[in-house]
Amino acid sequence: MEANWDFIWRLVVAGIFGTIIGLDREYREKEAGFRTHFLVALGSALLMIVSQYGFFDVLKQPGVSLDPSRVAAQVVSGIGFIGAGTIIFNRHVVRGLTTAASLWAVSGIGLATGAGMYSLGLAATVLTLVALEGLGLAFRSLGMHRLVVVFSVSGRQGVANSIDRIRTNGYQIVSHEATPYVIGSQVASYRVTMVVKAKPRSDNNQLLALLREDPDVVVEKIE
Repeated sequence: MEANWDFIWRLVVAGIFGTIIGLDREYREKEAGFRTHFLVALGSALLMIVSQYGFFDVLKQPGVSLDPSRVAAQVVSGIGFIGAGTIIFNRHVVRGLTTAASLWAVSGIGLATGAGMYSLGLAATVLTLVALEGLGLAFRSLGMHRLVVVFSVSGRQGVANSIDRIRTNGYQIVSHEATPYVIGSQVASYRVTMVVKAKPRSDNNQLLALLREDPDVVVEKIE
């Protein structure tokens, strides 16, 4: 019975570690939040416990030997299916890759906690949070970040003017798509979806003000 309470405590601690990381992803409105991270950590810890201690009765039989690390290895490879489900590739933009990596890290934290390595699991939790939040703040001035812009404008010339205005103000256009909005037999406007690379210190308001220089442009979203 004492051993069972120890196992339950391992599950609880693994769930707490997973939830801590999941709360960061939830705050960032990512695809996998605290519930997904909790379940990944909990499930990994449970499988690790079963891998280590679930086959004692079989091991008592002569000529039987098992490798407890095999179940853990399957967790590491199997978590890739969940991680792949959080990754979205659309219009040359990859989203969810960091969240998928955090799920993979949380599975390792769950395995470590399930094995009773609490300090290692705690250290990995802290370092994962540092990677998710601290590194982004420390190196936010490096490189360019991508934005998805959706706006409507009347006429093909309006689309071309918007593209030229964005390009001449230091933004790089990765891709764009103009979908016509037809009323009857006439094209009333175009809905433009554009992926741009922005300068490190630029914000969404700068791009918004740039687009609104044309009174015919109606901006739907910038993210």
